[in-house]
Amino acid sequence: MLINIDELSLSQKIEIAGYIKEDTLEQVNQKVRPVKLRDSFYTRYGKRWIDIIVSFFALVITSPVNLVLAIVTFFDVGTPIIFKQQRIGKDNKVFTIYKFRNMRNTTDANGELLPSSQRVTKWGKFVRKTSLDELLNFVSIFKGDMSLIGPRPLLDYYADRLNDYHKTIYKIRPGLECPTLEKVDHALSWQERLDNYVWYAENCSFLLDVRLMFRVLEVALDHKSTSTRSTAGNGGLMGYDEEGNVIYTKAVPEKYVESFLNTHNYGSMEEAIRDRYK
Repeated sequence: MLINIDELSLSQKIEIAGYIKEDTLEQVNQKVRPVKLRDSFYTRYGKRWIDIIVSFFALVITSPVNLVLAIVTFFDVGTPIIFKQQRIGKDNKVFTIYKFRNMRNTTDANGELLPSSQRVTKWGKFVRKTSLDELLNFVSIFKGDMSLIGPRPLLDYYADRLNDYHKTIYKIRPGLECPTLEKVDHALSWQERLDNYVWYAENCSFLLDVRLMFRVLEVALDHKSTSTRSTAGNGGLMGYDEEGNVIYTKAVPEKYVESFLNTHNYGSMEEAIRDRYK
């Protein structure tokens, strides 16, 4: 039986992910194949120079838009207008991403933030849908923390959950986007996204980046695709089953949830959820 744990708090989910990691990760790592990164003049030097040049001009061109976004954000959610969050980048170095805030900082009784769906504003939904909240990422690209094309930077607590194959994402710079080369008609699952990131790391080249930049523009201008990406999803990544398939928050095997419930003497998931909001 699979259980949806999306309503649990972040700390509760992290605890359950720990049970999954302890049970399966070592076994999964024994099955994954080694990854050979693409090493060329472009990956070592050319890609970074393109990032610097493009991000500089992007920051200059979008500065009027960013000014308008700053003003609207101030009236929408108040101060601070900039949202900062730590992510894991190349070589496992922690860096800070910057975005205009589009959610209120509403917390539950334990001081933990409510799910984003309960905190995002109407304006926030608009800037997310149009990707305007991503414009400040050009600052991170100019600094060298990110690249134009590369794996999306993950939250820090995901790092310990990834298998050795998917940890390849920490050997290259994260990026604004890393779409699939071929068009797909659905929102990518975690499994598909991570596999695609590893494929990119093994095949990175100037021509591939050019093709993927056109794919990014294609996706951004496709209203149906943007809408699908903003509403679909299997939930957060929790770990892997014994076969190496990703386990999602919306479908966690019952035995891990039972371990969590028994540890805290909860009689049911409903009791655990209620305890969060006490």
